[in-house]
Amino acid sequence: MKLSNAGLKDREAWLAAGYKLPEYDREAVTAATKENPFWIHFGAGNIFRAFQANVVQNLLNEGVLDRGLIVAEGYDYEIIEKSYLPHDSLSVLATLKADGNIEKTVIGSVVESLILDSANQKHFSRLKEIFAKDSLQMASFTITEKGYSLVDGKGELLPSVAQDFEKGPEKPASYIGKVAALLYERFLSGEKALAMVSMDNCSHNGDKLYAAMNTFAEKWEAAGLAKSGFTAYVNDRSKVSFPWSMIDKITPRPDASVEALLKADGMEELDPVITSMNTYVAPFVNAEECEYLVIEDAFPGGRENLEAGGLMFTDKETVDKVEKMKVCTCLNPLHTALAVFGCLLGYDLISKEMKDETLKKLVEGIGYVEGLPVVINPGILNPREFIDTVVNVRIPNPFMPDTPQRIACDTSQKLAIRFGETIKAYEASSELSVEDLKLIPLVFAGWLRYLMAVDDQGNEFTLSPDPMLPEVCPYAQQFKLGEEADAESILKPVLSNEKIFGVDLYQVNMAGKVCGYFEEMLKGPGAVRATLEKYV
Repeated sequence: MKLSNAGLKDREAWLAAGYKLPEYDREAVTAATKENPFWIHFGAGNIFRAFQANVVQNLLNEGVLDRGLIVAEGYDYEIIEKSYLPHDSLSVLATLKADGNIEKTVIGSVVESLILDSANQKHFSRLKEIFAKDSLQMASFTITEKGYSLVDGKGELLPSVAQDFEKGPEKPASYIGKVAALLYERFLSGEKALAMVSMDNCSHNGDKLYAAMNTFAEKWEAAGLAKSGFTAYVNDRSKVSFPWSMIDKITPRPDASVEALLKADGMEELDPVITSMNTYVAPFVNAEECEYLVIEDAFPGGRENLEAGGLMFTDKETVDKVEKMKVCTCLNPLHTALAVFGCLLGYDLISKEMKDETLKKLVEGIGYVEGLPVVINPGILNPREFIDTVVNVRIPNPFMPDTPQRIACDTSQKLAIRFGETIKAYEASSELSVEDLKLIPLVFAGWLRYLMAVDDQGNEFTLSPDPMLPEVCPYAQQFKLGEEADAESILKPVLSNEKIFGVDLYQVNMAGKVCGYFEEMLKGPGAVRATLEKYV
């Protein structure tokens, strides 16, 4: 069984092995899409394959759509070269259900795969052709939050961006520069309408995309590198929109156990590839069953009936409420708590942590007890029901190969949003008191203990990547397990850092509580577990 157009002609073999196959004429869909594309997506990674491509597949199967998706990759070209093109843009989605069943689907909705590289004349010309089409309604993105940034960690302009500002839209080198050049092509073709939809997992994502596009438009127009009116076009919401969205679906990297299962079915050429950009790619993706994509309904060129595939369209304010509900209360804080303590307690899977009664009580307390009182109900999703699904279905799913070590990446960048916003809401409330928060400061203490890079048994471990490790580790690593210390005298510069926690922990009278927990976790092997059991 080969994953290719030719290989799919043996439908009986695939069906006998339990695979769902495309139920439409893929050849006809491909022709229609190439002639009149309606949706192009930038970012050919796992979330796209598991979510957006599957939504379109279902709508093609049901006859709601007659055209598929075009995908472009502008960061790691080898994803297209080594994973998409050899398999005719087909992929396999393994949906890992909480009841143990694995649903296997051959996704055929992606009918064209392109490299976003201005030096690749064939592909870049085709992308320009797509952007000039009247039929194009949406360009969407999953390129990670940093993909929209025009500056480096020091706030200095990226060299590729500086080069693009100087040379204009003909041969752009930066990711955003290449996208801006394509939008410029649409401007030149008659100022045609388009929704530029960031679907990345970051707050007010549409604003980040707009800021980048607008900067390019202004720079190019001011320098005479773009025709007059390009900036006005980018700022005319009747022509170009930058909707906000909230996306939620867990898609860990392709797992060896899923690969083995597919190979046992008879699938060939499944070996994953690690690209020169260090991307782990395979012709399959594994993902959880639950998924949410809420989008601001701002589509100046119209849109297809995508709500029939489960996408939710609403106003900007509701998207904001949903995003805050998820990121600040109902999912992300629970994940971060499990990541920190999972690393300390030696867990290798998030799902296993939910069998630990203490950790289960911890996340339930953070969600239901400390977080829920300050959540604004967005209406489109019920916060309590959302937490119910997270705690009872999503995180405990034993078939999801997600690790605390993966989720612990960049924790210093997450604490301010995932917990700091709740603290601020308590501060602003006339009915609630920050003093009532017991578990959020426990997570802060756990993170500081984690930074020592010594687990609860006294064994050293490797910290997950985080840009602030060089700044914060020297403080935490002054402590030794089993030795008494005055935590506050050493940790004060960290505890008062609003960039990390979203607030100065001294100003909200939480620093003492965090230090108290931290000192208890230092008492010796098993002290983290003992502290958790004492306070949870």
